[in-house]
Amino acid sequence: MCLLLLALEQHPAYRLILAANRDEFYNRPTAPLGFWKNNPDLLAGRDLKAGGTWLGITRTGRLAAITNYRDPAHAVEHASSRGKLVLDFLEKEVPATEYLVRIVSVEHRYNGFNLVVGSASELFWHSNRSDGMKRLTKGIYGLSNRLLDTPWPKLERAKRGFREVIGSGEKILPEAFFRVLSDRTLPPDDDLPDTGVGLEWERILSPVFISSPAYGTRSSSVILVDHENQVLFTERTYRDRPDRFQDTAFGFRVPSFS
Repeated sequence: MCLLLLALEQHPAYRLILAANRDEFYNRPTAPLGFWKNNPDLLAGRDLKAGGTWLGITRTGRLAAITNYRDPAHAVEHASSRGKLVLDFLEKEVPATEYLVRIVSVEHRYNGFNLVVGSASELFWHSNRSDGMKRLTKGIYGLSNRLLDTPWPKLERAKRGFREVIGSGEKILPEAFFRVLSDRTLPPDDDLPDTGVGLEWERILSPVFISSPAYGTRSSSVILVDHENQVLFTERTYRDRPDRFQDTAFGFRVPSFS
């Protein structure tokens, strides 16, 4: 996943709001959002090539998401799949802090990542390109392909739109966030980061919603968790452009959040 927006206790109706885009090569096989047959408590999409996922939540309220850290100069040959980190946390019952401590000893096996784990009441961020972990307290946060809240143009633009929807004072529907996530505005070249992929790819990767012949935004996700612990998870799967899509939604109630 390449864009993640989080709001914790920023709306009177919701304790957590999450909006995210998954960017991937179009030929990478993927299963859409659903409860997994081998784990009926797990709700997530599935990477059919490596077996992991980029974003998921369980019926017990465990939540995890990952974005890639773009750093081709330090790519690990035959690296482990980063999506397995998300799946591993969702399938375990260990506390988020304990899980993050455990993975420090093996995180060198993975290419760069930002990992968010916990629940709607307690979330933590960790990257194998930064030291330690950070508890996410009340506020709005964003992740793209650098560290937490690195002010890349796409992330700053997405956060502005995200904040506007949350602050509108209106009842929130997933569609409002999907509009933010489908923004294809190109920033000026002078504002682009230099991550080692060359100017052409920096341009391709610079919008909130990415589109190119081989690679782009495959799906967008919105998770709303209200103060009665009701979860609504909506995934929008795209075909070849933002106006050609299919929506899938699931709702359930978590017994309690610790």
